[in-house]
Amino acid sequence: MTARADKLLEGVDALLPDLGALYRDLHAHPELSFAEHRTAAEVARRLTDLGLDVTTGVGGTGVVGVLRNGDGPTVLLRADFDALPVREQTGLPYASTQTATDADGHEVGVMHACGHDMHVTCLLGALTLLTGARADWAGTIVAVFQPAEEIGAGARAMLDDGFLDRFPRPDVSLGQHVWPGPVGTAQYRGGPAMAAADSMKVTLHGQGGHGSRPEATIDPVVMAASTVLRLQTVVSREVAAGETAVLTVGSIRAGAKSNIIPAEAELRLNVRTYDEKVRERVLAAIDRIVRAEAAASGAPKDPELEPYDVFPLTVNDPDATERVAATLAEVLGADNAIASEPVMGSEDFGLFGRDAGVPSVFWFVGAIDPETYHDAASRGRVAQEIPSNHSPFFAPEPEPTIISGVRCMTAVALDWLG
Repeated sequence: MTARADKLLEGVDALLPDLGALYRDLHAHPELSFAEHRTAAEVARRLTDLGLDVTTGVGGTGVVGVLRNGDGPTVLLRADFDALPVREQTGLPYASTQTATDADGHEVGVMHACGHDMHVTCLLGALTLLTGARADWAGTIVAVFQPAEEIGAGARAMLDDGFLDRFPRPDVSLGQHVWPGPVGTAQYRGGPAMAAADSMKVTLHGQGGHGSRPEATIDPVVMAASTVLRLQTVVSREVAAGETAVLTVGSIRAGAKSNIIPAEAELRLNVRTYDEKVRERVLAAIDRIVRAEAAASGAPKDPELEPYDVFPLTVNDPDATERVAATLAEVLGADNAIASEPVMGSEDFGLFGRDAGVPSVFWFVGAIDPETYHDAASRGRVAQEIPSNHSPFFAPEPEPTIISGVRCMTAVALDWLG
């Protein structure tokens, strides 16, 4: 990096009091997908104060800020800002106590258990540095604050709302995500980087009745149990050892009383794959097994399989990834910018680059106290002791992660701007 870039990145220290307060405020006030009204308003206010051209309500609750600074490349920088239906258990003084009603009508706790509050904070910090140093770069920044990433719908909603026609078309699309690694490190991967994901709601139909007379019923609970067990054979017996897939049954709902056999049971499934042919084979196996188990149980009508929360495969452009990796190594040190294996988590960020036909790169920055992380690693206890994204205990280290995240996003953006 140039000396001017180094000096610019040092400016994050002066922003820490404000950015730390923003992060804690966002963390304490999470909002579910497509309900991020408070968050969107705060983002729009700050972008306006920075002098960007701001558009709200893009794809529902999305916010886009455009900063034009002469002739040069157009760089898309993205942060997501929805939270999860998770009841926080971190015990932090700024922990969320929010609740909301989910899409199924259930009251749920709400938490930024995936770090989207940190993504917003870091992007706003990077934009603050970049707006104050316009003499050091030229081009256009399109800052995207995206809703509903957690349900795989926000990027598509923004694109379907005319994103590529309403705003400057990017030359590159860039995004970052916190992960449960040590602060001061980053991970990246060229090519397929994050899995495609398919969620599915399966409704099994039986015939309800009294628990004392099961012979007069068709028990959907037993049907569901048999289905779950059979589904576990899909990956172990229908996916080759050299291929990769994950099939999880994350939810079972049936009945309300011990002595009543219900009329229906509901399963919620999730599938992760890196290859379209494997994906098609796994989804076909699910359909076959669900229908066969229902038929074997004598179900009075066919089961219903309803897909939802579908995420595309995230593919990083190899050449662009090498360029981003070189910048991350300059910012964090060569030993702290690490090429990683593909991640089984999923993202919809890649849709921006794919629809625009431009290179796209998505990388991860560490958010865990290094001493805590390395102590757990030395004892082989990382998975057991370091809470991961989506855990009710997930808690990034605020100020160190902000510094690292702002520096990485700013430096990568600077490298692409003229």
